[in-house]
Amino acid sequence: MARTIPGRLTLISTQARDRGDFADTVWAELRKEAEEALSRAPMLASLFIESVLEQPSFEAAVFYRISARLKNDVVSLPLLSETFGRAAAADADFGDALRADIAAVLERDPATQRFIEPFLYFKGFHAVQTHRLAHWLWGNGERDFALYLQSRSSDVFQTDIHPAAHFGKGIFLDHATGLVVGETAVVEDDVSLLQNVTLGGTGKESGDRHPKVRKGAIVGAGAKILGNIEIGAYSRIAAGSVVLRAVEPHSTVAGIPARIIRTTNDPEALRTKEEILKALSYESFDYSI
Repeated sequence: MARTIPGRLTLISTQARDRGDFADTVWAELRKEAEEALSRAPMLASLFIESVLEQPSFEAAVFYRISARLKNDVVSLPLLSETFGRAAAADADFGDALRADIAAVLERDPATQRFIEPFLYFKGFHAVQTHRLAHWLWGNGERDFALYLQSRSSDVFQTDIHPAAHFGKGIFLDHATGLVVGETAVVEDDVSLLQNVTLGGTGKESGDRHPKVRKGAIVGAGAKILGNIEIGAYSRIAAGSVVLRAVEPHSTVAGIPARIIRTTNDPEALRTKEEILKALSYESFDYSI
């Protein structure tokens, strides 16, 4: 399902997106938005100029902005930017993932009308990119640096994502605060996770012990998914639910413990955030055990 951004462009679903054309569109659009923002809010000139207008590419701009938020006395902005650059040079999919993630925010969040909003301000988008770097460092044998970034991201963005956890593309973390993702968790393409979600263990397992959230799934605010269980493609987990068993694809579950309340064969159903929140609202379900 496409969503039209007024006065701008139509964002196409991830499956149909042409990578090359979209890459050029994102960067050109972001620069245009930065110029317009500069004219409206000149008091923030250094933010728009340093983060966007002086940067040579979309990747460089993202790396600079997130590094500016993460930097401290231990890790400098140049060190972080250089490390992001190393990761992007080594992983050809890094740039694609950045673009898919920022597009996911516009596609699924009706409060977002411009690329520059998640790019500059949204800690969910920033937390995902920080995790991508930490995950690359973890796989590259730089585990102390990866764990430091996990800790630093927790301080700055209020998320705790283990560097070993695997994230696909087109990930949308709405609000992000309180998100916890365990070491062996998998989050596939086009997944949406709202605030205070836990992808954790039961405390009774070792080894592969965390959830596998398949493509297009939506996990509502405050939901807890525990154990090495599969959350099927395009499934929906209602807000506040506790999920202890596998969820079939295209199913909606709710409650404590969660139970199936709906199934659908339409993988594109409930794609917009308004529909997501309506379907996953607290008032819609009986949460009694």
